[in-house]
Amino acid sequence: MPPKLRQTLTLDNGSELAGFRALELATGLRTYFCKPHAPWQRGTNENEGGLLRQYFPRGISFHKITEAMVVKAAEQLNNRPRKCLHYQTPAEVFNQALTGAFAI
Repeated sequence: MPPKLRQTLTLDNGSELAGFRALELATGLRTYFCKPHAPWQRGTNENEGGLLRQYFPRGISFHKITEAMVVKAAEQLNNRPRKCLHYQTPAEVFNQALTGAFAI
């Protein structure tokens, strides 16, 4: 992803993100943490998690999930129109950003 399109990253407060400083150093991203019990601070993250559950239901063993399954889910979700994007797909919005005002 071009640097102009990856400037910040908003994180949840899970212990799996304890190494966020290393992530900042490795990527150059500025990271921000959401306040506990404030899902509105995570944008569409909560909605995306629900959409992912259509492909990977709660309780599924991650040992059973293959890379091909993840790629298929990502491809379908990136090409699914979203109301918050005025019924464009995430792929369309991303491609517009690459060729529009944010183009390098």
